Amino acid sequence: MLRLVATLLLLATPLAAEEIVLGLSRDEVAITANFNGSEVMIFGAIKRDAPAPQGGALEVIITLAGPLKPVLVRRKERVLGIWVNTDAVEVDAAPSFYAVATSAPLKDVLTSVEDLRYGISIPRAIRSVGAPDTVQNSETFTEALIRIRSGSQLYQILDSQVDIEKETLFRGEITLPAALTEGEYTAHIYITRDGIVVDDYKTDIAVYKAGLERWLYEMSRNKPFLYGLMSLAIAISAGWLASAAFRVFHH
Repeated sequence: MLRLVATLLLLATPLAAEEIVLGLSRDEVAITANFNGSEVMIFGAIKRDAPAPQGGALEVIITLAGPLKPVLVRRKERVLGIWVNTDAVEVDAAPSFYAVATSAPLKDVLTSVEDLRYGISIPRAIRSVGAPDTVQNSETFTEALIRIRSGSQLYQILDSQVDIEKETLFRGEITLPAALTEGEYTAHIYITRDGIVVDDYKTDIAVYKAGLERWLYEMSRNKPFLYGLMSLAIAISAGWLASAAFRVFHH
């Protein structure tokens, strides 16, 4: 019996196991008052216990995901010549930022079954349990969310942007836009053959506010009354300076 179990385990284990050894150009991103975006380089190597298997070429998929948050998506319709909100659907959890970088077009390096299993493509990364029965075409709300965030570079599809050298070394770069949500970002790397995930690896990147941006954020959360007074004082001062400048200019 033990011999049979050992034989089955050997048959279930790939003879040429491939594992990811990963590196990052940075493991944290500081959002300051003059922050206008950043780049993260994700690179690594494939470790093997035996020669690379024959068959389909090795491909690499890199995803970078921001914190998951619920999102309320509204549908606008024209009623009597005026655009008004009609239906609304709450998406249960959508990444605040999500990028998918691949060594070849995603449809060529990942099967739909594996995408369903790992949740790699943008639609699969968004969790939406369901919409009320009164809402028609509820899937269009998720499509609208993807379209809006793609327009502001918060959702990115980077097909064929990962370089692979001799099926051993790989590197990819993801650009972070200025409008980032603070929190833990997860970098997830997958290697595939014939559309099947062979191995995956993930690590976190901290994105946080720093300097004046951090001070203002903490004050708005912990001392909202003082923050409101300071904002009011700044607005009054800005208005007075603008008025003074206008009078000087016209004299």
